[in-house]
Amino acid sequence: MDRLFTFFAGRIASFAGQPVAFVIALALVLVWVLTGPLFGFSDTWQLVINTTTTIVTFLMVFLIQNSQNRDAAAMQAKLDELLRAIDPARGQFIGIEHLTDAQIQEIRAALEDETDGRANGKKRAHESVDRLLERY
Repeated sequence: MDRLFTFFAGRIASFAGQPVAFVIALALVLVWVLTGPLFGFSDTWQLVINTTTTIVTFLMVFLIQNSQNRDAAAMQAKLDELLRAIDPARGQFIGIEHLTDAQIQEIRAALEDETDGRANGKKRAHESVDRLLERY
């Protein structure tokens, strides 16, 4: 079942991100709007679009979240492999995505402090980023 859901979720998420999916959704909304006078803009007519969009949105949240979780896990595995394969890299960073937000913030702050400490004199670690941002 996991493979079937992964296949299904990936296909639907991929399709939903295509321009043709937007055009189809827009066409359906236009058909709904144009049928308004035919149904006298009744409560039932309004309920059709409300119910349809609610159901589609509810299901898409799960499908897209599944795809994003899978993509993030694959990216993390690739980064972990790079950390493992490069000698100067510190292997203790592998798996830090499982730490709490506070622990990750502590690590980030320590890395920034370490980088600032290596900078010469008044040079800041983010100087190159600042120069890049000034260009725009």
